[in-house]
Amino acid sequence: MSVRRLPVYILADCSGSMNGAPIESVKSGIRSLHSELMGDPSAVECAYLSVITFDANAQQVVPLTELTSFVPPDIRAGGTTSFGAALKLLMDSIDREVQKTTPEKKGDWKPLIFIFTDGEPTDDWEAHAASIKQRRPGNLIAVACGEKADPDVLKHCTETVLVMKEMTPDAFKQFFKWVSASIKQTSQKIGAPAAAPGAMPPVPGAAAAPTVPAEGIALPPPPPQIVIHP
Repeated sequence: MSVRRLPVYILADCSGSMNGAPIESVKSGIRSLHSELMGDPSAVECAYLSVITFDANAQQVVPLTELTSFVPPDIRAGGTTSFGAALKLLMDSIDREVQKTTPEKKGDWKPLIFIFTDGEPTDDWEAHAASIKQRRPGNLIAVACGEKADPDVLKHCTETVLVMKEMTPDAFKQFFKWVSASIKQTSQKIGAPAAAPGAMPPVPGAAAAPTVPAEGIALPPPPPQIVIHP
């Protein structure tokens, strides 16, 4: 019996304002994320990664790939912030890559989607954001990075919005560690015998800790550098 996959999509803002330390931190973070997940048997068994970048255009630099074959991309910063194009490409990729449940076979688990951006969109994005929020293609967590990012824009896509005010290498490092912990925790939960199809139960004993209110899953508390946007 084939294992149901846990698709994970990372949407990374690679506009010109990310040039320098921020984009290098993102590249390092993705490498560390992959390394961390490779050390977790549950994640290796079911997690698949994809990376979508957006600047003047949006492109899926890594299609949905199993961890053992994933190669962290060499991404560069430059151009504007085509947020709407990234959201459209995300939906197209999910429609193409994520296996749907049929009467004969259970499909993939709901994707985990992480979006981070440090600026205002420079293209038409509202209709794509509204479509994503209505369709709910997965458990989507959006992060507004830096002082110029507007978390209220991200609220048009998802109710789960985080704010990372300081775009320091350490803040990005902690963010990607949190992404890794979220994926590993979800992988372990969906692999447990008691996991209900399509649902990801909360972590026993975690009620005392503040968790990100993502729909259908319970994630670890975010690091101190990142706060939940009300």
